[in-house]
Amino acid sequence: MDLDRALEVALELADWAAETIRRPRDPADEVREKDGPADIVTATDEAVERHVRETLARAFPGHGIVGEEYGTTLGAADAPHWVVDPVDGTTNYAHGLGWCSFSLGLAAADGTPLLGVVADPWRGETFSAVRGAGAHLNGVRTHAAAHTTLTGHAFLTEWAAHAHWPGMDALLAELADRHCTVRVMGSTALSLAQVAAGRATAAAIGSFHAVDGLPALLIAQEAGAVALPELPDHNEPLLLAAPGAAEEAAALWRGAGVVAG
Repeated sequence: MDLDRALEVALELADWAAETIRRPRDPADEVREKDGPADIVTATDEAVERHVRETLARAFPGHGIVGEEYGTTLGAADAPHWVVDPVDGTTNYAHGLGWCSFSLGLAAADGTPLLGVVADPWRGETFSAVRGAGAHLNGVRTHAAAHTTLTGHAFLTEWAAHAHWPGMDALLAELADRHCTVRVMGSTALSLAQVAAGRATAAAIGSFHAVDGLPALLIAQEAGAVALPELPDHNEPLLLAAPGAAEEAAALWRGAGVVAG
């Protein structure tokens, strides 16, 4: 597998997607419910994913694709597969809030992340990583923060759609006691990527999904962040932390009852 070529295509798609998302929304771009009022989709979500799928199918025939809007397209036996969330943070996008992202990753047949790209259309930033080659922000190496405590720093998390996830309230209370400021921004991929940029000392989600979590997970790990667990199962909680604050974050994580042990 030529990961350099895969990264080139992924970055081109990220640029195209970011430009598409930035365009003023067409009034005809109706917001539709999927599984409920807090789970919505727009024509932009669908158009971006269609373009990504068509491009990847031409460039990498035989690869599988798993997408937020159109599900799974199986690839050849033992072939890698792509994961794509065309607009991660659709609720923000649909309401004109400038915090959403495009997320694209490549994983081996066994699920091991190989490549990740997360684009922030509103700030003109693209995070990227290839397994074993470090993390980059707009082509420049980026690293997790050197902080040794959560106190005085930022912790990013996300709701489970519109709801709190098990252990979330207890964790937020513990973070507040440590004067660690929590932010719920509305895009899993973009929130996790902030750990890679050194802006957030830690981030957590209550339910991991590869389409919006796998690319950012790899990017953060390649930036030096510690992940608990290293590769979550579907719907499993995930914690990311700067290495110097990882022990403290993990203790709070366990103490809040999010994970056992």
